[in-house]
Amino acid sequence: MAVLGSLFVLLIARLGHVQLVEGPPAPRAPAALMTRTLTEAAARGTILDRRGRPLVANRYTTTVTVPRSVLLDAPDGGRGLVAAVAGVLQRPFEDLWGKTMLCGTAGAPPAPACFNGSPYVPIPLATEVDAQQALSLLERPETFAGIGVVSEPSRDHPMAPRVSAAHLLGYVGRPSADEVTASAGRVGDEDLVGRSGLEAEYDQVLRGTNGRTVVSIDPRGAVTDTLSSVPPTPGLDLLTHIDADVQAAAERALSRAVSRARADGHPADSGAAVVIDVTNGAVVGAASHPTYDPGIFTGGITAAELRRLTDEKAGAALRSRIIAETYPPASTFKVISVPAAVSAGASLKGKYECSPSYRIGDHVFHNYESRGYGRIDLHRALVVSCDTVFYRLAHQAWIDQGGISAPVGRVDPFVAMARSFGLGGSTGVDLPGEATGTIPDRAWKREYWEASRQETCARARTGYPQLARTDKERAAYLTRLAKENCASGFQYRAGDAVNLSIGQGDLAVTPLQMAVVFAAIANGGTLWQPQVAAGFRSGTGAVTQIPAHHVGTVPVAGGVLAYVRRALADVTRPGGSAGSAFAGFPQDRFPVAGKTGTGEVFGHAATAWFAGYGPTTRPRYAVVVVVGQGGSGSQVAAPAVREIFDVLRVER
Repeated sequence: MAVLGSLFVLLIARLGHVQLVEGPPAPRAPAALMTRTLTEAAARGTILDRRGRPLVANRYTTTVTVPRSVLLDAPDGGRGLVAAVAGVLQRPFEDLWGKTMLCGTAGAPPAPACFNGSPYVPIPLATEVDAQQALSLLERPETFAGIGVVSEPSRDHPMAPRVSAAHLLGYVGRPSADEVTASAGRVGDEDLVGRSGLEAEYDQVLRGTNGRTVVSIDPRGAVTDTLSSVPPTPGLDLLTHIDADVQAAAERALSRAVSRARADGHPADSGAAVVIDVTNGAVVGAASHPTYDPGIFTGGITAAELRRLTDEKAGAALRSRIIAETYPPASTFKVISVPAAVSAGASLKGKYECSPSYRIGDHVFHNYESRGYGRIDLHRALVVSCDTVFYRLAHQAWIDQGGISAPVGRVDPFVAMARSFGLGGSTGVDLPGEATGTIPDRAWKREYWEASRQETCARARTGYPQLARTDKERAAYLTRLAKENCASGFQYRAGDAVNLSIGQGDLAVTPLQMAVVFAAIANGGTLWQPQVAAGFRSGTGAVTQIPAHHVGTVPVAGGVLAYVRRALADVTRPGGSAGSAFAGFPQDRFPVAGKTGTGEVFGHAATAWFAGYGPTTRPRYAVVVVVGQGGSGSQVAAPAVREIFDVLRVER
C-alpha cells in the first residue's frame, strides 16, 4: 500500500507539472507542419523625361496560363489543348507552342519567343489577351482543363507613337531560371527584368523589392493563418535628361533624312541622330534607324516579330546605331586633324595647297567633297572640306615619324589626338552594349594582320571566284588587295596615315562618340561622360541626383580650339559646305556651327554625316546625324541637323 501510495503521489505531481507549469501546447505548432510563402510583386518604377512627362509607365494585361504538369500528363504532350486555346484566341499555334518550351532546350525557339522563366510556375501561353476571350476559356473547363487567366503587370509607353526612344528606353522580359537562382531571392519567377536600354542599365532600382507573406496551410491546402508579412517596396522612378519634344524632333528628322537619301537612289539602310548638352554631357535625345515599337515586347513577343527585328537583311532594328554601330567619320574628323597637324608642327597662319588630287607612290588620292582651291589656310580647308590639304599634312607627319620603318610603338600625332578626344574607347554612357570603335594605328595594323593572315593569304591564292561571276572588277581588286596584305599587311603605310586624317580607311566611330568630340570643341576642351539618367525619385517625392562626370580635358591650346570654332561657324553660312542646308536659318538669333562629312565605303554608297553645335555665342547643344549609305553629308545629314536645331532654339 505504501508503494502504491507513492506512485499515486508521483502521478498527481506529474499531472500538476504538465497542467500548471508546462501549460498547453503552443498554438503555432500545427502551423509549423506546413507553410507557403506568397510573393506580392513590387510596382516597377516609371521613366520620365526631363519635364516629368512619363516615357514608360505601368499597366496590367490579361494573360492565359497553363501548368506544365497539365501538358506533361496529356497523351499528345498538350498540343491539342494549346491548339484549342490558339483557335479561341485567334492566334498562330506556333506562337503559343513556342512558349511551352523552356529557352535553351532542344527545339525551343530563340528568346523571347520561348519561355524564359521557371519550370515550376504556370506557363504564360498568351499575353495581351482580350479579357472577354480569356474568360470564355474558363467557362468551358471540360475543354480547357487546367487553363488559367491572370492579370499581370506590363510596361506602357504613354507618348508613343509620337515619341519612341526605343533604343534609349529598352524593354523588359521575364527572368530565366538561372537568373532567378543567381539572384539569391532578389528576383522572382514572375518579375519583369530589363533587357536593354535604361530598363536594363537601371533594372535594380526600377524593379524594387517584392513583398513576402508566409501562411500556414492544413493538409487540404487551405490557409489557416498568416505567420508573417512584409509589404512590397515599389521601384524608384527614373528621371532622365531626355526631352520628349527634342526626342520627337530627332526621330522625325532622322526619318526624313533616310527618305531624302532613298529618293536620291541611295539604300540608306541605317542611321542615328544624337543631341547632347555640351555643358554636362546630358543626352537630351537620340534616335536610331531602323527603329521599332517598344510596346511590341509588352506581355511577350511572337517568334515572327523577333525574327523580323533581328534579321540583318531587314535592318536588325534591335541594334542601336547610336552606340553599337560604327561608321567612318569622314570629314567630321577634321576637327581633330587640325589640332593634330598643329601638334606635329603645322602653323595656323600657314598656307597649304588644296589641289584636286595628291599622289603617294603609284596611288592618287582625290578630293571627295570639294574641288581644288589653290593655296589656302586651315580655316578655309575646314570650311570647304579640302581633303588634299590634310593628305599633305598627315603624309609629312608620317614621314617625320619614320615612315614605313617606324617601330610599332611609335605614335602618330593624328592617332594620339584622336585618342585624346576619347575615340577608340568607351564613352561610359549609361546604356548597355556600347561599341568602342577602331583607331587603326601601327599596333592595330599588326594585330589585325596576325589575326587575319591565314584567311588573307588563302584569298591571295584562290581569289574570289564566286564574286568574279557577277563583278570581275571588284573581284580582281580584292584579289590584289589580299596579295598585298598577305605579304605586308602589318605595315602602317602612308595611305593609312592620309586616310585617317580625313576620317576614312579603317577608322570607325559611333555617332555618340562624335557628339562627345563636338561637345568638347564647343565647350573649350572639356570631355563629359554622356549620361541619359538624371536621378531617381522615391514614392515620397525625394529626389537623388546623378552628378555629371568630367572625364578629361583635350590637350589642345585654347587658341587652336577657337580657330577651329571660327571655321566651323562659316561652314553653315554661304560659301560653306553646309551653307545651302542652313539657308534662311536665323543665325542672327541662334548661330550654329558644324562640319559635313561624306564617308566612302568600298562596295557601298557613301555615309552621310553632319556634326554641329549651337548657339555659337554660348554653346549649349551638340547635334550629330549620320545616315549609312545615305550619300552626301551636306544634302542628307545637314538638313536633318537643321530640323533638330529648329526645335532646340525654341526649347532652349
